[in-house]
Amino acid sequence: MAYSPDGERLVTASWDSTVKLWDADGTFIKTLAGHGDAVNSVAYSPDGETLATASRDNTVKLWRMDGTELNTLEGHSAEVTSVVYSPDGQILASASSDNTVKLWDMDGTELNTLEGHSAEVTSVVYSPDGQVLASASSDNTVKLWNFDFKTLMTKGCDWLKTYFIHQSPELSMELETCIPYGKEKAQRQRWISALEERENPSTPEESKSSQEEILYPSGIS
Repeated sequence: MAYSPDGERLVTASWDSTVKLWDADGTFIKTLAGHGDAVNSVAYSPDGETLATASRDNTVKLWRMDGTELNTLEGHSAEVTSVVYSPDGQILASASSDNTVKLWDMDGTELNTLEGHSAEVTSVVYSPDGQVLASASSDNTVKLWNFDFKTLMTKGCDWLKTYFIHQSPELSMELETCIPYGKEKAQRQRWISALEERENPSTPEESKSSQEEILYPSGIS
């Protein structure tokens, strides 16, 4: 069960396949029916406008507070044990007995599957800043998953280095957050210059040197 962010309402999940809404004083408001099996977990969005429910029917459902079902998130191959919104309300994380954690956009798009546990994942929770997701499993471990933007961008840009070699400098400059990400302006400019030189080398030796600079720009490991 979970309280709404303003503390005015309580929502409860049940093995009778329903979710019930209550006023904080215990007055029953309504029943949300739609799952085909027991509901294991429920979470309010940070703005209190929507609910997410996780069920033994292998799905996550999203609901408006008036009881309207917004979406069904399908992708897990076993029961969904836990669900949680990111602090900014933009991403939903779900844990499952299929040993994975899945990340979802609010329109129901599956963004990613986090694999690493060797048994069912029983619970997920975000850090207050939304940069780390913790998952608990029956494999006797807790895993921490890093969503720090700078770290992810650095890794992503490393993957794109080789891709940039085969593109024009103009494209690379349009994506200049990766030239290189998090480095000083002078280093970024050296990488742009190396890309430009690769496109228009003066000599074969300079072409080879420029390509090496693209692959291994100064200050990047």
